[in-house]
Amino acid sequence: MTNDPILVAFIGGVLTAGFAVAALFFLRFWKRTADRLFLTFAAAFVLLAANQAAPILLGISSEDQGYIYLLRLAGFALIILAILGKNLRRS
Repeated sequence: MTNDPILVAFIGGVLTAGFAVAALFFLRFWKRTADRLFLTFAAAFVLLAANQAAPILLGISSEDQGYIYLLRLAGFALIILAILGKNLRRS
């Protein structure tokens, strides 16, 4: 597989846009229902979008600098905590 920087930047941009659109959908659902789950999901997808955009914007070409992926970890942790919180509140 080639490591063409233009292709990597393009795919990173598409993924960033996709995560941002998902965050906007969850914000819209949150406005309608005022359910905290949707707000937390929106925040998680903003973190995932930032995780995709940061390596491109900061010029990190390799995955050796893993600190940037702490954003991804925080996003997934938010999703897990939101689901657990929703299920535990229901019980």
